[in-house]
Amino acid sequence: MTHSPLTEPPHIFLTDGGLETTLIFDEGFDLPHFAAFTLLRKPKGVAALKTYFERYIAIAKRQSTGFILESPTWRASPDWGDLLGYSKVDLSDANFMAVGMLLDIKGQYETPATPMLVSGCVGPRGDGYVAGEIMCPVKAEAYHNEQIAVLAKAGADLITAITMTNASEAIGIARAAARNGKPSVISFTVETDGRLPSGQTLQDAIIEVDNETASTPAYYMINCAHPSHFAATLDVGASWTRRIGGLRVNASCKSHAELDAATELDRGNPIELAADHADLYARLPALRVFGGCCGTDHQHVAAISSAIKLVAPNQLTPAL
Repeated sequence: MTHSPLTEPPHIFLTDGGLETTLIFDEGFDLPHFAAFTLLRKPKGVAALKTYFERYIAIAKRQSTGFILESPTWRASPDWGDLLGYSKVDLSDANFMAVGMLLDIKGQYETPATPMLVSGCVGPRGDGYVAGEIMCPVKAEAYHNEQIAVLAKAGADLITAITMTNASEAIGIARAAARNGKPSVISFTVETDGRLPSGQTLQDAIIEVDNETASTPAYYMINCAHPSHFAATLDVGASWTRRIGGLRVNASCKSHAELDAATELDRGNPIELAADHADLYARLPALRVFGGCCGTDHQHVAAISSAIKLVAPNQLTPAL
């Protein structure tokens, strides 16, 4: 176990919610291909990103929890950069700038009661809802290493892979993070049946990644799904569920196909969502990191953090 604020009190860490859905539906920004990092090109965009994170930091300070600053670089990898008209130099600059912005925020707001980590966010090469063509781990490592190397050099504390649809790509990312001397977090998205878009069970995906990386990931998360989609699949007490250290769920109970077709944001019920988290927190011994995904905002995270603070603290923490 390496030294990290995640292994020390306060044991709970919050993170942000649905960045892209908030910016699009609430702030009125146009994000081509859901690419929030494009906002870094203009002062207005940078200011909006800082204000966005400050809302969540205020919650962490009120609750005396830690906070993980997730970089807005989910789409800032080579293929998506090409689609957005970014040169390799421009894309590298964007990743570097994103981490630098978060380091500035950390320097301004971090306190002993609210320790902060800067996470370099990596998204899937393809769609976050569809497995599509699955790369082998070697190709996945080569593809994602380009972005991860920049995020690591920029000063990110860890690398977090968000909306992973298959184990193979996750293995490549974990290996690339390790190659660059950074711990990784793997966050899988699941369908309404609790399986990954690839069809693999969450259990098998976590076990496969651990087996193929010598358990390199610091912990795993579940994101872009409602708790009702996966809660029944969690074998509480099994060793693989003790690897689940975080949740970034959707507010909506809708399927990915329904969300894709929706023209309005489904914010769900924050109180019910918070109750779901309190139940999962009581059942999963390693659960420590709480945020949101599509349709969630700072109000959802505030409700979640209040609910879990009422549950007796667990003893274990995800190790970085």
